[in-house]
Order: sequence, then structure tokens, then C-alpha cells
Amino acid sequence: MSSTMEPALQEVAEDARPSAFGVRLAQQVLLAETELVAALEQLAEVVLEDPRVEVLAVALTTFSPTDPEQWFHLGERAWLRQWQRPGARCTVLPGGARDAQDALTMPWLSQRSRREAVVVRDAELLPPEAAQDAREMARCHVRATVSTAMLSGGSMFGSLSVGSEQPGDWSETLVADLRLLSAAFTARMAVQAAERSLADAIVRGDQASAVQQQFFAATGHELRTPISAVLGYAEVLQNDAEDLEGVLDPEQLAEFVTQVRKDTGVIVSAGEQLLAIVEDLLSTARLLGDGSRGPVVVSEAVQDVAHWVRTPAATAGVEVTCAIEPDLAVEATASGVRQVLTNLVGNAVAHNRPGGTVTVTAARTRGEAGEPRVRISVKDTGPGLTQRQLDQVFEPFVRFAEAGVRGTGLGLSLARSVAERDGGWLGVDSRPGEGSTFWVDLPAPPD
Repeated sequence: MSSTMEPALQEVAEDARPSAFGVRLAQQVLLAETELVAALEQLAEVVLEDPRVEVLAVALTTFSPTDPEQWFHLGERAWLRQWQRPGARCTVLPGGARDAQDALTMPWLSQRSRREAVVVRDAELLPPEAAQDAREMARCHVRATVSTAMLSGGSMFGSLSVGSEQPGDWSETLVADLRLLSAAFTARMAVQAAERSLADAIVRGDQASAVQQQFFAATGHELRTPISAVLGYAEVLQNDAEDLEGVLDPEQLAEFVTQVRKDTGVIVSAGEQLLAIVEDLLSTARLLGDGSRGPVVVSEAVQDVAHWVRTPAATAGVEVTCAIEPDLAVEATASGVRQVLTNLVGNAVAHNRPGGTVTVTAARTRGEAGEPRVRISVKDTGPGLTQRQLDQVFEPFVRFAEAGVRGTGLGLSLARSVAERDGGWLGVDSRPGEGSTFWVDLPAPPD
């Protein structure tokens, strides 16, 4: 926060440490181990044990709650819910009214909360330009509040806040928890919004390259902000844990360091997974924007891909072999062909068995109108796919990998988009226990 503080506001250091509970709950939210409403229920149960907190309120502006019975519907978009301490007068909807006009608007504080968490120690000390905020808070018996906006880029997902009828400072740990959890909720909802938009775009089969490129680029940039916030916070926690060495009682220090490192390690892992989604989207956006088609020598592209996957293949104990005619070519973008093959061969290695093989072949074919085409096939000796898996294999964010096999669930759906942009298509033949053969069919230069 700024060094020049309003007397009504409390300054809380950006590196204030959240509680172990806050870190664990953020971890569960980021890893999708709990539903958002269930996470909010857990948060309410814990924060209301703090005698300073009389009400916890959350507003959702992008997603509708799965159980709307306990929520107030404000206007056309917003949903609001509050958890109150028994007997508390603090509320965000005076009299329990369900009209949007009766909800708190707090224009001055709302604008500030878009930049940072706003911590109000005493609403009666707010400046004259915040007079409407002060009136609304007095009407709702809110004298002090902590409010965070769940904002990613230009998309507002809602807000998270606590309130009290009594003035005074707030616990820095509570503020840090709200900051961290607000970032985690934002990241989770941003990913869900991206999944929804991407799934809709792929189902519609929108072939407009410019629209796809804009979508992928915008989605990637929208996700960067909450992901960076969570990763940055986790790194601060890790640094703090290391800085505490030799300061506290050894037994207490060991317990603290172990817990923090364990929790933040998982948060970093979750953040890296989200970041992998962003990189997939952005790299595909670049590929879809590359319209420079021309003859691509298949054997050269396959050799490049085999070289790139040699290390993971060796680690997995999988042999990759290629049998391609040297003069075989396709009419496509060189980067697109390599990206599609990297996905197919990489998947064949990752989903194989130790001692297994991956075989890449190519053959000339003809299209429905007799035009020349080339089919590049990637055959593996993995577990194969069931009929249900075959029906879903090209859908976005679908993963069939065993635990320990990392991935975003976007690879095949994005590879299909790239292939279709070049006039091709992807397919698969597989049976359980017999491995799988994924193939890409692309146009060839005229005979």
C-alpha cells in the first residue's frame, strides 16, 4: 500500500504470512480438490471463530452458485451470500432484502479494492469522498472491514470480505489469508471460464483462424495475473520459512518449516500446472496465426520430434523408431506439423509401459475427391483406450493418465485445431490392452 495512508485504513505488509489453514485451503482450491462453495463454507467456519469477525460475505459475478437457495440474486448477474456470527448485527443486506438496490455498493472502497486488498479499521474516519461508503456501512452496522476483489485482467469474478461492528485493527494473518484465498479463487474461476469458453469454441468447430488466435491469446493473458499472484505468494512463504532458521525454538521451527514447505510446494506445483495451460494456449495461438503453408518434408519433421522426445523416452524406457520415405511431403505449416507430431509422439511415450515401443510411419493416401494426402501414424504399446475414452479423447481438458503423468488435458484438442487449420484431421484406432495408433491426415503437394 501507499506510504500515505488514510486514517481509516490499516496498512498490512504485502509479505504478511497466511495461516497453515489458509495455505492448505488455497492448495485444495487450486488443485480442484474441493468445490468453491465447499471451500467458502470451510473458510466461514474458521474465520468466524475469530472474535474480530462478525460476518463473511462473498459476491459472484461470473458464475452462478450450484445451490442458489442460500444465495441472494442481485439484479441480472451478481449472487451474494453471507455467513454471520449468531447474534451479530453486521450484514451486507440490511433486513434480509433481496433487491439489488439494498446491497452495499461502497463506490470509493470498491475502486481501491480493484488494486489491492482494502483494510478499514474505522469507517467513521473515512474521507469526505467516501461519504456514501460510510453511510452504507453504518446502515449495515459495519464499522470495520477487509475487502478483496476477485479480479483477473479486465474480468471481475466477484469479491470476498469480512466485517465487524467494532472499530480496530485486523489480524495480519487474517488479511494474508483473504489475499491468498482471493487469488486462489480467482485463478480457479479464471481456469473454469477458460475451459468453458474453449470447450464451446471447439464444439462449435469455429474455423476462423483470427477468432481462434484472439481467443487463445486473450485467455492466456487473462490467466497470467492470478497464477503469478499465487506463485509469488508461495515463493514468499518458502523464503520466509528459510529465513526463520535459528530464530525460533528448534522443535517449533522444524514443525513450521516442514508444514510451510509442504503446503507451498503443492501450491507451486498447482501454479505450474495452470501456467502450463497458459503456455499451451499461447503457443497454439502463435501457430494458428502462422499462415505460411508450404511443402514440409515428413521425415525431417519426424526426426526433429524424435530428437526432442529422446530424453523422456529414455527415462521411461520406451524406444522410438521411425520409418518414413525420404521424399514424402505434406502441404502445411512446418511449425504446425512439428507441434502436432510432438503431441502425438509425446503422448505415446508418456502413456506407454517400460520396455514399450513407439513407431512412427507415413503413407500416401487419397482424399474423397481423389486429391493426394499423407497419413502420419504414431503407434504405441500402451494400455489402449476404452470406447468411452475414444469418444472423449479429443475433448479439451480430458485426461486419462495415471497419477504421476503430468499434462494439461489440452494437447490433443489443440493439436486437432492446428491440423484442421492446415486442412487436415486427427484420428485414433485403439482397443484396451492392444495399444493405440493416433494419426494425422494432411494434404500433400500436387502430383
